[in-house]
Amino acid sequence: MSEAKFVPHTEYQEYPIEEMRQRAAEFYTTMRRRRTVREYASREVPRAVIEQCLLTAGTAPNGANLQPWHFVVVSDPAIKKQIREAAEEEERDFYERRAPQEWLEALEPFATDWHKPFLEEAPILIVVMAKSYSVREDGEHVKNYYVQESVGIATGFLVAACHMAGLATLTHTPSPMGFLNEIIDRPKNERPYLILVVGYPIENVQVPAITKKPLEQIATFI
Repeated sequence: MSEAKFVPHTEYQEYPIEEMRQRAAEFYTTMRRRRTVREYASREVPRAVIEQCLLTAGTAPNGANLQPWHFVVVSDPAIKKQIREAAEEEERDFYERRAPQEWLEALEPFATDWHKPFLEEAPILIVVMAKSYSVREDGEHVKNYYVQESVGIATGFLVAACHMAGLATLTHTPSPMGFLNEIIDRPKNERPYLILVVGYPIENVQVPAITKKPLEQIATFI
């Protein structure tokens, strides 16, 4: 086992209380404007922007710093078409046969069904993969820990980064998602976590009229 090595945390930045409040409020205001979008323009997204957003995702805290994630950025129209067709096959079966009635009722306000045109229309799909273990150059397997939690946090960072860059997103989780490994050619130690749809919304796009719970319903101070 290698010996732990520590270095000074010279990049920590503390702010005066009033500036803390202002920065927290400004970030909340920015993130409050974020909405899930299902209709996308065909405009290309600069690769450099996506790269920076992925670097942000890669800064997320994770179990033992093993970073158990891999992000596959899909822009090829033919591959997006394959993903859409496979996802819609699973989604159609879900909506028509497998979905519990209460789940269908919960989805009613959003007017969703098994059709997923955004998987082709959006310029970018980011397939987030969770790695149960990593493989070293010598072929040795290294078990990853807290994979679900780590990848979930990284995905949250990624969504926020895309929003901060001026892009719209949608998290899509067809079930099951095993078809993605074959389409995007990923190894068996990686499991699809979700598809993040990324792009610019169409002009005058509409989103569901929803509200968020107030602080007293989502937090307790003791």
